[in-house]
Amino acid sequence: MEVSLVELESDHPGFHDLEYRKRRDEIARLAMDQQAGDPIPRVEYTAVENSTWSAVHEGLSSLYARLACAEFNEVFAALQYPTDRVPQIADVDAFLQRRTGFRMQPVAGLVSAREFLGALSRRVFCSTQYIRYHSKPLYTPEPDVCHELMGHAPMLAIPEFADLSQKIGEGARDATDEQIEQLATLYWFTVEYGVVRQNGELKAYGAGLLSSFGEIEHALSGAVEIRPFDADEAAVTAYPITTYQPLLFEVGTIGEAFEKMADFVRRM
Repeated sequence: MEVSLVELESDHPGFHDLEYRKRRDEIARLAMDQQAGDPIPRVEYTAVENSTWSAVHEGLSSLYARLACAEFNEVFAALQYPTDRVPQIADVDAFLQRRTGFRMQPVAGLVSAREFLGALSRRVFCSTQYIRYHSKPLYTPEPDVCHELMGHAPMLAIPEFADLSQKIGEGARDATDEQIEQLATLYWFTVEYGVVRQNGELKAYGAGLLSSFGEIEHALSGAVEIRPFDADEAAVTAYPITTYQPLLFEVGTIGEAFEKMADFVRRM
């Protein structure tokens, strides 16, 4: 089974680079060839790919002390990511299992919301292993290994955040298509783009912010509307996927997000 090259959207920076697309497919196939119970495949990243990771790591880590939540910064320091090469998903998987029991499952690309949320209910995070295009290391229109490791993985090592992610996934069990859409929207406004107020200042806890050099600064610059998190409201709030977010929801603690999500799932 082969990954189709047409999976890339035309606005992807690497769309016209056949070598990049071939390499992306090679990495994606590692996940497609994996059988249940197999060890997570290790990728021999190229010099260009390692250089891309270095640029992303340097750019984002310079912002975390000022803009990321305290829990993230503590875990990020403990992860001790190498700066000169892409970390292996298998190593991060072992770290997460020790911390919160979450596991990482390599996937070839985007999976359906129902499949993704279903995996979360089992404390499994579906993760890509290919990396963004080298000419624009601080931008990607799709999840890549930088997004997964710089944004999601550190947060999944935090018990309250891991519980929040699992609770959203649990809501997907036997959910209707409409409810799946609402849960995916709540995932967007919490796990991907959530902000938390700590010591009177807004900090990022969402992976979409923590892995985006431009958006994390924009989101916390005062230019974005911030509302108290209300699960019922957020679940039916439209959001753009190709521009910076104009609206975000804040909580006082990550635990608060979990409690409100748990209540929403119960009422579902």
